[in-house]
Amino acid sequence: MNEQEALAKLQATELELLDVVAAFCEKHGIQWFLEGGTALGARRHAGFIPWDDDVDVAMLREDYDRFVSLAREGLPEGYSLHDASNTPGYAGMFAKVYKDGTAFHTQETTEAGCDQAIFVDVFPYDAIALDSARAARQIKNARLWQSVSYLYHAKTINVPHKGVLGSVERAGCRLAHFGVRALLNPQAICRRFERSRLQPGEASSGAYLELAWPNMEPLPEDVLVPPVPLPFEGRQLPVPRQTERYLENMYGDWRKVPDPQDRHTHFPLKLDFGDGTAWSPNQEG
Repeated sequence: MNEQEALAKLQATELELLDVVAAFCEKHGIQWFLEGGTALGARRHAGFIPWDDDVDVAMLREDYDRFVSLAREGLPEGYSLHDASNTPGYAGMFAKVYKDGTAFHTQETTEAGCDQAIFVDVFPYDAIALDSARAARQIKNARLWQSVSYLYHAKTINVPHKGVLGSVERAGCRLAHFGVRALLNPQAICRRFERSRLQPGEASSGAYLELAWPNMEPLPEDVLVPPVPLPFEGRQLPVPRQTERYLENMYGDWRKVPDPQDRHTHFPLKLDFGDGTAWSPNQEG
């Protein structure tokens, strides 16, 4: 199996997972929408971005909490819900739905001891405070403690730069990893991250942000929900209500297709489809 064949099969497996999530949410009246690059793929390509290798969905916090609670025991056989509370080595402050019996092992998950399967990411969007100083603290705290969680679980972290600066960043992450592990544990990190969420009695601005990945401006609730349908790989799936405003906030000029050298596929170290077929960078064929 070569890389292109592996990508096609991975996308097919992720689409299967997406169908499971969609059916589960419809059954339980949970409002959800395609997120990030998956929403971009729906709007620009009517399906996967051709070189993309993951699927992201999202929910406002109330729906997310219901989804997580129900999905822990309620997903169809062969699929399971994972987050930091039930999966050793899990670093994200969001959930994943796994296809059981498969494997998607990266350098980070291998170092963390996280037995990750092929998955769909499920992100919560949290309310942002009306008070601008508190809102800034929410975002700063979330970014800090999500980063600390990744550093705790693995010393190999994706860094923003290449070359000499990238080497310095990677060395700094390795040092930070050992320091974080000496001072903290996953439960303490999660508690500190949870302080990012709006607390009872705090006034909301009416805007929401994905605190586990706070790399865009908060958006008003009516930009996100109720979702609207767009074609995705022959299906009609929900996307943020004001799709173009959402994509402009996240990507800027989302209509422009990246040049070939800027198209990134983040293949794992080991990809096992659970049906006797597998792929790794060193074993094509």
